[in-house]
Amino acid sequence: MNEKIAIALKNVSKCYRRYTRPVDRLKEILLPGKSIAQEFWALRDISLEVSQGETLGIIGQNGSGKSTMLQIIARTLTPTTGEVQVNGRVSALLELGSGFNPEFTGRQNVFFNGRLLGLSQKEIEDKFDEIASFADIGDFIDQPVKTYSSGMFVRLAFAVAVSVNPDILIVDEALAVGDIYFQQKCFERIRQLRDLGITFLFVSHDPTAIYKLCHRAVLMEGGQLVLDAKPRKVIDLYQAKLLKKMDAESETLEIQLISDSDSVGLEENNKGLVEPGELEEVVINLPEVSIKYITFLDENEQVIEAVISDHVLQLCIGLSFLKSFEDPHIGFKIRERTGEVIFETNTFCMGQQVGQVESGTLLEVRFKFNVPLTEGEYTITVGVADSGFGQSSFKQTLVYAHNVAAFKVLKNKEAILWSGILNLSPSFSIFKHTYVRADNSTSNTNRI
Repeated sequence: MNEKIAIALKNVSKCYRRYTRPVDRLKEILLPGKSIAQEFWALRDISLEVSQGETLGIIGQNGSGKSTMLQIIARTLTPTTGEVQVNGRVSALLELGSGFNPEFTGRQNVFFNGRLLGLSQKEIEDKFDEIASFADIGDFIDQPVKTYSSGMFVRLAFAVAVSVNPDILIVDEALAVGDIYFQQKCFERIRQLRDLGITFLFVSHDPTAIYKLCHRAVLMEGGQLVLDAKPRKVIDLYQAKLLKKMDAESETLEIQLISDSDSVGLEENNKGLVEPGELEEVVINLPEVSIKYITFLDENEQVIEAVISDHVLQLCIGLSFLKSFEDPHIGFKIRERTGEVIFETNTFCMGQQVGQVESGTLLEVRFKFNVPLTEGEYTITVGVADSGFGQSSFKQTLVYAHNVAAFKVLKNKEAILWSGILNLSPSFSIFKHTYVRADNSTSNTNRI
């Protein structure tokens, strides 16, 4: 195995044997050669390499095989077929509760798990105060784990997992349990480990976490790898598949990967198009509805390609309808360069109605908004759907196209100095209070 490769899977599959009734298992033992079980393949022919120091995000719907693959890498499961090679010490935070004895105290579980992960008694003793401090569960460290809340449990489990100097750290959705303060502490610790060259495998349904932490991502579906690419592209395809799954006419809905040489339904030479050289884009586009143009206007209706931070921008979307729809809604997303969503909304969420649209209509919709963004480039995702019944729920998806346009935000030289994503433009007040002893019963408040 190449020393620069931390994990290598070659044609790995995992099959479970399922029985309709418990007695069928006994029959199969007593009658060898006659199989009664039904085979369920949780993984099929997975081939994957993860380099040392790489951070890999793993995403997919429930039952796609994510956890099974991680358990095989962590060696808590044995594959049915294929080869698995792991180079380095693995620390895994998988199912909540795995590896902890509920009858033991937190302290006892720290020592027990530390030994399982290869640390000596002396090494665990040296690290114990650090682990207890990170978990921050107070006197509960000496109480049986069975008395812990799920949040306390994951605090201690994560503290142990990141404190044993792992070469490979695996986390399977466990961080979704802790409160926001603990999650922030965990993500900061993960970034520190990543910067130290630790290999990190991270399963999450949170696109923002994968954008922020991962160099690369894979999408799993039905026990197979569907896509291995940059996080933005993988998450775009994952979300498109979720839309298809929820669509009332999902059997007629096709997901396309449009390369930068294709038009994505847009007219040529239209201002605002993403420059060539971008990755393939994920598009859902019914033949009856298409995006004809995207244009950016300023407050004075002038066409622009860049807007000054804190100024007004109008997003104009031209749509062609070759079929009548009773209740279409239009929405958009603004994303920064890595794909993280800065803002999104749609006419349904805004409480606005487009009204019935007849076949043969060219419809232009305009969204007007202030742009309190930091200097940089941003892309537009456009969605069109019919018959809304919830915040992100529609009967039918008509158009879902990523990166159909891009715009630049220029620095506002008149704004305050600030950093982050959004300029909140804060105001400032100060009050000066003068207190006198109680016997004088006098106090003054002056606003400065």
